[in-house]
This record gives sequence, C-alpha cells and structure tokens, in this order.
Amino acid sequence: MNQEVRTRFAPSPTGYLHLGGLRTALYTYLLAKKHGGKFILRIEDTDQEREVPGAVELIYKSMRQAGLAYDEGPDVGGDYGPYIQTQRRDIYPKYAWDLVERGGAYCCFCTKEELDEQRREAEAKGETWKYNKKCLHNVPLAEAKRRIAAGEPYVIRQNVPTEGKAGFDDLLYGHVEVDCSTLDDNVLIKADGLPTYNFANVVDDHLMAITHVTRGTEYLSSAPKYNLLYEAFGWQPPLYLHLPAVMVESVLMDKTTRQPILDENGNTQPVVRKLSKRYGDPSFEDLLEQGYLKEAIINFIALLGWAPKGTNEEFFSLDDLVRVFDESGVNKSPSIFNMEKLTWFNAEYIRRMTPDAYRVAATPWLSRVLDPARTDFARLCELLQGRTEVFSQLPGMVDFLAEMPEFSPDLYVNKKSKTTPEIAKQALLFVQPILKEITDWTEGTLHDIVMAAIPASGMKNGQVLWPLRIAITGRAATPGGAFEMAYLLGREETLRRLQKAIDDLA
Repeated sequence: MNQEVRTRFAPSPTGYLHLGGLRTALYTYLLAKKHGGKFILRIEDTDQEREVPGAVELIYKSMRQAGLAYDEGPDVGGDYGPYIQTQRRDIYPKYAWDLVERGGAYCCFCTKEELDEQRREAEAKGETWKYNKKCLHNVPLAEAKRRIAAGEPYVIRQNVPTEGKAGFDDLLYGHVEVDCSTLDDNVLIKADGLPTYNFANVVDDHLMAITHVTRGTEYLSSAPKYNLLYEAFGWQPPLYLHLPAVMVESVLMDKTTRQPILDENGNTQPVVRKLSKRYGDPSFEDLLEQGYLKEAIINFIALLGWAPKGTNEEFFSLDDLVRVFDESGVNKSPSIFNMEKLTWFNAEYIRRMTPDAYRVAATPWLSRVLDPARTDFARLCELLQGRTEVFSQLPGMVDFLAEMPEFSPDLYVNKKSKTTPEIAKQALLFVQPILKEITDWTEGTLHDIVMAAIPASGMKNGQVLWPLRIAITGRAATPGGAFEMAYLLGREETLRRLQKAIDDLA
C-alpha cells in the first residue's frame, strides 16, 4: 500500500470496554501495525444522554492494559485533533451547511409531534416509516435561513436520492448495495447543534485521513448512507471491514426481571445471543479483576472470528499477531464466546510463565489471605502454578493456611487407602511424636523421617499421609501433599493443628 494506512477505534463512553469492542479495537490496531500505519483513538461522545461519568478514563485505562498503544488520541495528542467529538462540535455545522448548499442535505423544522403522527400513520398502513421530505419540498433554503435566524428549532437531514443504488466495497463482504428508495433521510445535525454518529464519523474519518474503517456488522446496513455523504462531498471513502458479531450461548432471559424464561415443561430455553454487558457478560475490566491475564484475553479474542493462515498454532503474543494478522482471515460467520475455552487458554498461559513472573502475578492474590512475611510464597507458588486456571482462585486455594477450617470427621474416609476415622486417629497418634522430634522443619526431612517410620506402624503409606494432610489442612484437595503443607504451616502451627485433630477424634 503506497498510502499510509490510518485506522481508528472510536468507542462511545457508555461504560466498560466490552469484549466485542475490544476485538474491534484489536483488529483495528493489527490492521494498522501490519502495514506500518497509524492507529488512532477517537471518543465519539455526541450521545450525551448515554454517557457514563468516568467512562472516557476507563477507555484509556483498558487500552493501556490491553497493550493497544494508539499513535494519536485525546490523551496523547496528534496532528488531527481534537480527538473527542464534543470538542469538535464547531466543525460539523460548517460541513453540514456545505452539504446543504450542495443539495446533499436540508433543514427540517418538523416537531416531534408531527413526526410521531407520521409514524402512527405509517404503522396504521403496515408500512415502515421514513421521513417524507416535507421540509425539503416546502421550505426553500432562503426561508429556512430566515426561520433559523428567528430562533426556530431545526435539524439538518441528509437528502438521500429516491431512486438508484447506494453501495460500497467491503474487505470481507465484497460489494454491498441497496436501493436508495429504502433509505431514510437521517438527521445529521441535531436540534442541540451536535452531530449524529452517522454524520460525525464521516466528517471525522475524512478530516483525520482514515484509510480503513473496522466496525461491527450492525453498521453494514448504514454504510451505503455514509458513502452517499462521501459522494455528496466529493471525498474518497475509506476501505471498510465489517466484523461479524461475537455471540454467547446462554438461556433466554426476561429483560426486566433478569430471570430465566422457562418453557411449558419448566426448563430453561437455550439461546445464542450477542455478547452484551446488559446480560451480565464480562467486560475486559471484569476479566482482569477475575484474574485473567491480559495476554490470554487478547490472544483468545483475536481468534474469535479470525484464523491465521498456514498454521494451526493458537498461542500468539501481540507482536506475533501483528506479524501474522491478515484481514482475509476474518470469518463471515459470528463467533461464539466461551468462558470455559478462555479459562483453558488462561491456564495454558499461566503454565508457560516463568516462576518469577508467576510469583509476581500471584502475590497480590495470595496476600489477600496470607502474610508474605510468615509464608514461603516462592515455594507455595511452585506448588500452585500448575494448578492455577485464573488468579482469583488462589485465595480460596490457600486460605486454610491462614485459618484452619471446620470439617467433618467423614473427610478422613478414603476408599482408595481404606482409611476410616478410627484408622485416622490411630495414624495421627502414631505420627504425632515423630513430628515433635523433628527440629529441621524442611520438606525433605519431614518426608524422609515419616516415610522411614511408617512400616513399623503396620499401616499403609496412604493411611498415615491422608489423615495427616486432612488433620492439618481440613481439605481433601490442597496444592501439595502432607509434607509440603506441614512445611508451609511451620512446626508450631502443624503440631497445634495435629493436637486439635486428635482431640476432636476422641
């Protein structure tokens, strides 16, 4: 490509960055970087009623956390700013009036009540409503300017041709076109003077020299109208890449109560729907807070609707993705977001971490329940790394080291070793004096001395080690065996717990 590739991610500040938006941002970033181009962040905040306080800062934070560094944007600057649409509000009327003078738009003075009446009439006839161009036909431009000067409210509408075709070329879907007669005269400038999305994104993309636009297929039907604007201005439109939706398998929910809707047999009804925060689906921020690695999330999101060519490899760093990304590898079919697959991906990433990197990532989570000054985190992390799927699991996996949980004597029962509470008591009474004699409280010493003594007890190894681990942890599943847990607890705490377990079995 001779022309510099310039792409943009243009979210609305209406909340957290959802995963569909993150995928759009990722593909937009990869497309730019693949061709040595520029990636731009633009905030489209013209819908002031839906804006969530603090959402802009959340977008900046999420982009940084994801590693999607933008070359230009509101908080980094650039030659094409401002990069927040409300800060560009003085730009749009100029271009709207230029379009009016060209005949590509017109002023509309119809009130909300008039428009509502038109809609009701269309519905009564079973027709799809669209504006009837009343003000185009009945209000000459000179009259429109007089009424505006007198303070009368108005909007500026796009003047869509009533005949012919409107179309565009998409990198994934090829040539797409529709009959102009099916398109509505959308509002370009609202009564408050702010532009609608349909107009602002066209003007901004042109002024910011955007060459490629990546967005969801929900905009596929709107794109012909955008190209009519480009044609009316005499501008070169960008290349489009419309991305299929990210879907999730769920159950049918009542939108008001958020409760599952049951069929006549009282069963939940499976449904595949678009991924949405409104239904409780996680955002990027949610996943990070749940202990998923950003690298795993990005890798997983990249594969939702795209596949690299010539390889079956699934694991890619962000730099790898820049190298192998090809927009022709995007699939037309919607992709299914699966939490189980993401969790598997995350676990694989965790297993591939260096021990030092794992310890750094795990320490904040372990510190929620354990005192780093009293626990050998390095050894604990060695035991945990291969068992960790997401870091939020860690507190629940090790909290017994901080406080002994209550447990039933039934936990001593082990069919494999034929252990019963009675045998457990015998085993604990046998091992207690042996442990009391050990002063070199290391895993190796504990293992060697206890294992050497077990044959004299007449019991199997499991009949001693299983009760010992239950007695000092209160858990059937722990990150390591009895000796690892005794070492981590320390001599004093291990013996204290062991005595209490014996007393409880009395």
